[in-house]
Amino acid sequence: MPRPAELPARAAELPARAAELPARAAELPARAAEIPARPELRRPAAPARRGPADPVKSLMHDHRDLCERAVSPLEIAAGLEAHGLTDRTAARYRHRDVFALAEELYARTPARPAGPAVAAPPPPGPDTEARAGWTLLALLPGAACLATAGLLRTTEGVLGGGARAAVTVTGALLACLALRLCLGRGPLRAPEGAGRAGMYACWLLSFAVYGEGLLAQVVSGGPDSLWEAAPAPLLGLTAALAPAAWCAHLFTVRAHRKLTGSRALEEFGAGVRPLLLAAVALFVCALLPLLFLADLGFGGDGTPVAAAALGVLFFLARLLAAHGLPEPGTVALAAACALEAAAPALVLAGRLPGLEPLGRPVHALVAAGGTGAVPALACGAAALGLLVHALAALSRASAHTRA
Repeated sequence: MPRPAELPARAAELPARAAELPARAAELPARAAEIPARPELRRPAAPARRGPADPVKSLMHDHRDLCERAVSPLEIAAGLEAHGLTDRTAARYRHRDVFALAEELYARTPARPAGPAVAAPPPPGPDTEARAGWTLLALLPGAACLATAGLLRTTEGVLGGGARAAVTVTGALLACLALRLCLGRGPLRAPEGAGRAGMYACWLLSFAVYGEGLLAQVVSGGPDSLWEAAPAPLLGLTAALAPAAWCAHLFTVRAHRKLTGSRALEEFGAGVRPLLLAAVALFVCALLPLLFLADLGFGGDGTPVAAAALGVLFFLARLLAAHGLPEPGTVALAAACALEAAAPALVLAGRLPGLEPLGRPVHALVAAGGTGAVPALACGAAALGLLVHALAALSRASAHTRA
């Protein structure tokens, strides 16, 4: 710190030093020397965090085609459910259930502009002309079988064997044509067709007509001659096509109403399962009297348990196929065919030396319930398993929005 005596002298030096500042400033370089950059010494940048702030946007991108094609939020909800999304999963997208998530996706996704506008298919409802059309078609197979049976009964002893065979073949062809028309329209129409299920159905119907007679001869040591046919199950089953179509129609309409009024997948499933059980019970109530009357008309004992089990199996398989799920019904029909074919095969195999135990279960079953117990067990077990599967499959929203 300068002393007080030195202050006047230093104050006198300040103007001279101030005058030297411009000259010294001119001597300085225009810019300081730059330090060379060394990129290898830089710290690596932290990776950016992924995950959008809007989770619905990523979901909308993943299911863009579904959202653009949908004509209602219900289609989006069914599509999301088919991809495995549940109400619990929807909570991760900040929504209480899949229906609420589908509504936001439908509102935020612009419709696809390309191509002409396609009108949405009308929901199942009271279309009188359409119902009258498929109801009439559903009555044709039973009418063809009834007319054939009546003609054979009235001409018994008049027509020869060749003529009666011609009448039978003609009636069978007419019934098959009517059945094809019936299953091509109305609530029993399968979008993907019958496939292999038609072949299995033909086997089961043939066994219903000829199987018990064949099994009776095999169990008694035969077959020694041609066995008699039992056309009563065929007549009763074809007559039950109209009740089956109406039961399927009622189930479809009620399920669609339940779908439009539900706000959660669990709520919809809990409401559809009783509807399915009610539809099956209603069909059984209509099927049993028809089978009973057909059996009595051909001189039977009036206990068509096997035919009733077969009818329920056919109804469930066709109902699943009509909702876009033909594979479970095909598997169930194939399983019933395998069990029915195994019964006479096991009895015949049991005649070989050392293989007697193979035929004992079939002999015991026939002794306990008659020859009808074999198809009743085969079709009943397949129908029960298919019913359990249908309760789970048809309680999903995606099963009721298929084209």
